[in-house]
Amino acid sequence: MQPFYEWFSDAEVNTCYNAVDRHVLAGNGEQTAIIYDSPITGNKSKTSFLKLQNQTSKLGGLLKSQGVEKGDRVIIYMPMIPEAIVAMLACARIGAVHSVVFGGFAANELATRIDDCTPKVILAGSCGVEPSGIIAYKPLIDAAINIATHKPEKCIIYQREILQAELIEGRDLDWVEAQQGINPLNVRR
Repeated sequence: MQPFYEWFSDAEVNTCYNAVDRHVLAGNGEQTAIIYDSPITGNKSKTSFLKLQNQTSKLGGLLKSQGVEKGDRVIIYMPMIPEAIVAMLACARIGAVHSVVFGGFAANELATRIDDCTPKVILAGSCGVEPSGIIAYKPLIDAAINIATHKPEKCIIYQREILQAELIEGRDLDWVEAQQGINPLNVRR
């Protein structure tokens, strides 16, 4: 009805498929998908589409193993590292809604966002590196969860070499260790 038109209103799209999988299927898996160049840490890396597909598939499988389903919400509280992109794409791969919260936000601010989006899981880095120094994220996450009314079921922490976080047994998982034995998830168009 004019002026509100709809095109393909019953269609579904998977952003992870469009951003990653279709490039691998087209034979471009060895091409670079992500170039990371940190002026603060000096770290540089390149990630191919094939490696990115494997990383998002494994993290998507880990999220599913922790009960995250299509439509569930996930907070991503990470520094600007390639794993933040992997986290967003893994959520898209399984149909989870992700809310990106700037890594390093104060506990009160993070608690507000936890209560607003009621995530099942928080994906986070152990720390961020700013010009002023290293900012430990895990104490901020723990304080935010204590303040928040809503309590996420799990926190999956990407442990950065520069600062490892102490994990709370029963709630926190190590991003890398928890993926061992997880079957990668494929997506359909």
